[in-house]
Amino acid sequence: MGRKRARAGKYIYLCTACLIFFSLVSCNALKESKKEGIKQEEMRLEAISKQLTLAKKLEAISKQLTLAKKLFEQGNYEASLEENKNVLSLSNDRPPGDEALFNMGLIYAHYRNPQKDYKKSIFYFEKLLKEYPKSLLSEQAKIWIGVLQVIEKSKQVDIKIEEMKKELSK
Repeated sequence: MGRKRARAGKYIYLCTACLIFFSLVSCNALKESKKEGIKQEEMRLEAISKQLTLAKKLEAISKQLTLAKKLFEQGNYEASLEENKNVLSLSNDRPPGDEALFNMGLIYAHYRNPQKDYKKSIFYFEKLLKEYPKSLLSEQAKIWIGVLQVIEKSKQVDIKIEEMKKELSK
């Protein structure tokens, strides 16, 4: 009864204790791994959701641009201008904001627009160059700015000529 246990028995208990310990540790590690996997999956789903939201937003912007172009072609310049302003506010300094600015410049420069204003047109074209320097429309905007500035200068010259004619006729 008072006999000491054999060494082999001590090792069996030690091995069993170690086996239980490592089992518990590995189970905990698996739980942590699952939690990390779930977090990554949630992040991936959130990113997909943001992409879908962005895609919907871009689709809505595209529809507004199309509507703005149709209104412009129909001669409804004020409504086209409003649609382009909406596109500009939704685009957050990203394309197609450049296209909206370009369209706004064209609206104010159009010869059939009863509210044409070359200075406002130049303003929108310059804003396009400032905010979207790498835009595909920047070269066209530069050309429009040059043409509109020549028109504005010729208007000023015409005004001066008319003033001189009035002075001479007195």
